[in-house]
Amino acid sequence: MRSVFDTKKVDNVTQPMFFGAPVNIARYENLRYKTFDNLTEKQLGFFWRPEEVDIGRDSKDFRSLSDHEQHIFTSNLKRQILLDSVQGRAPSEAFMPICSLPELENWLVTWTFSETIHSRSYTHIIRNIYSNPSEVFDNLLDIQEIVDCAKDISKYYDNLIDMNDPEDKEYGSYEHKKALWLALNAVNALEGIRFYVSFACSWAFAELKKMEGNAKIIKFIARDENVHLASTQQMLKLLARDDKEFAKIREQSEQQVIDLFDSVVQQEKKWAEYLFKDGSMIGLNAELLGDYVEWIASKRMHAIGYKSPYRVEQANPLPWTQKWISGGEVQVAPQETEITSYVVGGVKKDVNENTFAGMSL
Repeated sequence: MRSVFDTKKVDNVTQPMFFGAPVNIARYENLRYKTFDNLTEKQLGFFWRPEEVDIGRDSKDFRSLSDHEQHIFTSNLKRQILLDSVQGRAPSEAFMPICSLPELENWLVTWTFSETIHSRSYTHIIRNIYSNPSEVFDNLLDIQEIVDCAKDISKYYDNLIDMNDPEDKEYGSYEHKKALWLALNAVNALEGIRFYVSFACSWAFAELKKMEGNAKIIKFIARDENVHLASTQQMLKLLARDDKEFAKIREQSEQQVIDLFDSVVQQEKKWAEYLFKDGSMIGLNAELLGDYVEWIASKRMHAIGYKSPYRVEQANPLPWTQKWISGGEVQVAPQETEITSYVVGGVKKDVNENTFAGMSL
């Protein structure tokens, strides 16, 4: 039986990221992967509370929206609630039981906590805008597109969780590692692609001087998600670099991962069509969002070493989103290397084999 505290002495610096000895002493003075400690410090430095954002005008703005604009706003809010409901528990539940490094364990706890702030922010928005807040939550799973998204995200987490029993003979096996690899890629796609249709719509309203309080909260959320995306990029890169079996899994599962990303892209396009089924917004429609999602997906796939199946232009299809992301860069290396790959309109460079050159890991 696995204990919450194993008294056996462990040299953390020699442990693998996952499937090694259980973490016991929470110590951060001598780390194998300093990058996760840097990410924790960055995320803690970003701490914010939704109550700090004034959304007093948003209620009046919402009432002035047309019916189809209210549909766009409310539907996106429901979907964001779903995404962060998953992320508010899943990273800890799926990755913590197999984590072997204190700096990674600390990061996973910090990551999950920050997702709960996002969930609380949606309740804060709903309480201030809708006369019956419970109705928004109660009807959330009545939207088939949201249910489909929840199932697609959860299956990778669930498969990994089912294999995480240390008493199971398959624990730490090739198949177990493959389940972890696919789950990390699914989370990478979630953090790096699935939020973007909703983000763009929120900022499009603010460009029209409407729902500006909501847009400011979404800007804070996007800044946090930048850090989360950076962490999954680093996990994937370091696992394939430092573990021959993960390197083999990466090679053998390449098409499966590409298909995973394409499934996410198709779902996001379908979501955009659902949002705009009754009408568009000034400066935004389903076709533009489809181009946008493909552009973002290509950036994400290139960042972790996969070829994109999409033909996309180099320029962001929605360049006006840049102003909402500026200042959201994440610096995690001692020499202040910037990770801007989550940035919607301001991708200066995605993570590649040279991005973290010189970092002490």
